[in-house]
Amino acid sequence: MGESGGDGAFKEDDYKPVEAEVQKIVKQKQKFERMVVTKEEALEMFEGNPFKEQIISTKIPDGTRTTVYRCGDLVDLCRGPHVPNTGRIKAFAATRHSATNWLGDTDNDSLQRMYGISFPDKKMLKVWKENQEKAKERDHRRIAMKQDLIMFHELSAGSAFWLPHGARIYNKLISFIKEHYWKRGYDEIITPNVYNLDLWHQSGHAMHYKDAMFCFEVEGKEWAMKPMNCPGHCLMFGGKIRSYRDLPLRFADFGVLHRNELSGALSGLTRVRRFQQDDAHIYCREDQIEDEVIGALDFMKSVYTTFGMTYKLELSTRPKKALGDKELWDRAEAALARAMDNFAGKGGWRENPGDGAFYGPKIDIKVMDAMERVHQCATIQLDFQLPIRFGLEYNTGIKEEGKQFARPVMVHRAMLGSVERMFAVLCEHYGGKWPFWLSPRQVMIVPVHKEWNEYCQEVRDRLHAEGFYADVDLSKATFQKKVRNAQVDQYNFQLVVGKAEVENGTVNIRTRDNKVEGEKKVEDLIAYLKEMQAEHK
Repeated sequence: MGESGGDGAFKEDDYKPVEAEVQKIVKQKQKFERMVVTKEEALEMFEGNPFKEQIISTKIPDGTRTTVYRCGDLVDLCRGPHVPNTGRIKAFAATRHSATNWLGDTDNDSLQRMYGISFPDKKMLKVWKENQEKAKERDHRRIAMKQDLIMFHELSAGSAFWLPHGARIYNKLISFIKEHYWKRGYDEIITPNVYNLDLWHQSGHAMHYKDAMFCFEVEGKEWAMKPMNCPGHCLMFGGKIRSYRDLPLRFADFGVLHRNELSGALSGLTRVRRFQQDDAHIYCREDQIEDEVIGALDFMKSVYTTFGMTYKLELSTRPKKALGDKELWDRAEAALARAMDNFAGKGGWRENPGDGAFYGPKIDIKVMDAMERVHQCATIQLDFQLPIRFGLEYNTGIKEEGKQFARPVMVHRAMLGSVERMFAVLCEHYGGKWPFWLSPRQVMIVPVHKEWNEYCQEVRDRLHAEGFYADVDLSKATFQKKVRNAQVDQYNFQLVVGKAEVENGTVNIRTRDNKVEGEKKVEDLIAYLKEMQAEHK
């Protein structure tokens, strides 16, 4: 990363010289040497570099050590690990460049960044480049603009404006999850958007997260917009005496969340300031953990199978800075492992040692899209700490002194994660070709001649009354042009209407891929579309 300004700005003409220099370094088979240094030695080593000095001063605790790596003439801060030497790199490409601000803050120095990627095989680079071209075509920002789904405005940076057709998809995703909630025993709740900051001090978020919160003063006291739902859910659990018979309690909340992301970090729908999550928290007894996790995993599988996406599971276990009793951690990890064995079979998941959250172990769910890119959207996490911080208890039904009450275990879980981010992932996964059940433009009715416009409007009204997104093209364009426009606009079906269709009470069906499915009675079409909708096709 280098300073920008004047002739210092990167441009695409710089890629080839960088790639040529990398090839020289590869041929030299330069070793990557790991060195452990004290904080003081690191500050001395990078004296005069204000960026490195700031990282060392703020990220490395006093009295501790860090690692640097040497490769040829380059020495830099890095955790590692690396390949043994540069000769292992068989293919390299400079990929893009961008301007940025130090730490993403527009008040800081402006910098230039160049990105590159390497592979141990030239064929892998070729496949990667092909996928990158596909990704450009499928970029959700490009598709959303072309399909008139969302817009952004500088007067509310980082918050999407959902246009009518975009709102159709957004609401359909939420309805899809709500259907699962109904079947799976979740209770939907609604919680406030703003809280006194005392709540966030009690939860512990104020200490670590306040910079990412929108805070303001109310009658001399500090308040904040909620960046997450869990503390509010804890207030609801603690609002009355709970019995062991009440558990598990599954609270689901689509509340609007706000996070004060730096303007330099905002990116389409994948990094925003205003969003909603399919957020739910399960309060259960320790002996219920396994069943609740299996239920959540089954929920996840159903969602991503519907989307046509595959996934991998990882169990992240107790980190060094974990809070709470080790025996509880061990029991919880064992319950998660049994649940994953039950769900995926032994060998159907991998362990990620020491990568759990400080408050509990978690299952990381990595989903793959149509371009085999990995996304982490869904999550299942156990939390032992928030129930302690909020003094949550339930009546065990045991009369013995000291055993009348026990702490619930809290399970954080989300299937979509942020609805905004999932929208972006699905937009690129489908390449803008939304499946019928999720499509904002399902049916376009095309009259062969204006003489049949009235019948077309009647068919449209019948479809609309059944809950389908249907339009009629009454423009003066030619018939062929109307069909083509509907296909380009990604209408799933075009219903062609001529004299025969009017006389027979039918429509002639074509798909957006120009497959002719033939004539069908309107009532039969409605039944067919209802079936597709119900089966999420």
